[in-house]
Amino acid sequence: MKIQLNGASHDTEQNDLAALVAALGHEADKVATAVDGLFVARTARAQTPLHEGCAVEILAPMEGG
Repeated sequence: MKIQLNGASHDTEQNDLAALVAALGHEADKVATAVDGLFVARTARAQTPLHEGCAVEILAPMEGG
């Protein structure tokens, strides 16, 4: 399915947010996530389905100053 990932079009076969985070190689406890503008806690990602055209944000903290 096609989703928007961090503002860019992205094809994925993953059906839920936890699977997408893992497939992209992110450490689950090191990123913040949102779907369609709503924050999704790490513990809720596996129960958060993805759908055609949804907007997913995966944000990692930046180091430095």
